[in-house]
Amino acid sequence: MLSGADLLAKVKEMGDASKSEIVRACGYVSSKKNDSDRLNFTAFYEALLIAKGVDFGANPKVGKGGRKLSFTTKVQFNGNLMVGKAYTALLDLKPGDDFEIKLGRKQIRLIPLGSDDEGE
Repeated sequence: MLSGADLLAKVKEMGDASKSEIVRACGYVSSKKNDSDRLNFTAFYEALLIAKGVDFGANPKVGKGGRKLSFTTKVQFNGNLMVGKAYTALLDLKPGDDFEIKLGRKQIRLIPLGSDDEGE
């Protein structure tokens, strides 16, 4: 997928081509389950805006379904406290990552094992 100056140059080069042809030529294509192509117009337009210097929040902190993340959670009926996938994705956390749990006055801190904060 083209981005930045390369994306702008390709769009300009293609001139009067259809939107679909431009999106495809710039690499914003993925495969569907039935092996047909899906043109990713939204990703293309976002990359185009970024290339033109429009900052609309490159990392808008939006979870699945387009909902804004609230950065709050509740203790569940079984006593568990859940942190959802959207939050762990923001921090690039992977399954198996280890954390130390530090308790403070009405707070819980998760500190990745091996980080600088671990010894505090």
